[in-house]
Amino acid sequence: MRILLIGYGKMGKTIEQTALAKGHQIIGRLTHSNVQELQNYTSANTDVAIEFTHPESAFANISYCLENGIPVVSGSTGWLDKYEDAQALCADNNGAFFYASNFSVGVNLFFHFNEYIAGKMKDYKEYSVAIREVHHLQKVDKPSGTGITTAEGILASYKDLSGWVSDNPEETTKLNIASEREPDVVGTHIVTYSSGVDTLELGHIAHSRAGFAEGAVMAAAWLQGRQGVYGMKDMLNL
Repeated sequence: MRILLIGYGKMGKTIEQTALAKGHQIIGRLTHSNVQELQNYTSANTDVAIEFTHPESAFANISYCLENGIPVVSGSTGWLDKYEDAQALCADNNGAFFYASNFSVGVNLFFHFNEYIAGKMKDYKEYSVAIREVHHLQKVDKPSGTGITTAEGILASYKDLSGWVSDNPEETTKLNIASEREPDVVGTHIVTYSSGVDTLELGHIAHSRAGFAEGAVMAAAWLQGRQGVYGMKDMLNL
C-alpha cells in the first residue's frame, strides 16, 4: 500500500516502522508545519491515509480525504462531536472511513468483555462502577477516547446512569471516568465494580505503542476495496 501519514508524532513514527516492516510504502509524512501539502495527495497517488492528529485538526483532515477519494483510517480523539458529519461525508462521497479510539486488538477484546460484564453486573445494585484511565503527560484529551468508549459500553446496560462525567466521583447519577497523567505511561484502563464486601476489576495495560500501530496498519489493509464507515468490531468480527 501507498500510505500517507497525517500526523508524525510518536504514534505516526511507530506506524511508519510497522508499515515499512510489512513491505508498505510511506509516500508522505504531514505535521502541523507542512499540513498544507495535504492538497498534493489524491486517490491517484494514495491508497490510504492514516490520521493521528489533534482534536482541532482531525475533522478537516478526514474531510479532505473523503472528499478526494482517499480511504482514511483515523485514531484521533477529542473530535467526536463531528463524527456524524464524517459519516454523512463518507456516504455522500462513497468513501471509506475507519475510526477507532484505540487500534489495539487487546483493547478491543477488552471493550468486548467490558460490555459483557456490564450486562451481568447491572443486576447487582450493591456494586458501584467506575473507570480509571492513565496516560502519558503529552496526551491532550481528558478523558481518553478509549475511556469514553469503555464508558459507552457500560452505559448501554446501565440505564439508570444518565451519561459519563470526568473526574467527579461525587456525581452518583453518572459514570465517573478518573483521568491521570503520568510520565512514560502508554495507556492503562481499569473498570472497577466495588461493594462493601469485595471488588471486581477488568483492566488493560499497554506496554508499548506497537499494538496500536499493528492494528492501524491492519485496518488500512482491511479497508482497501471497501466503502462505508467501519470500526474494530467490523474488522475483528466482534
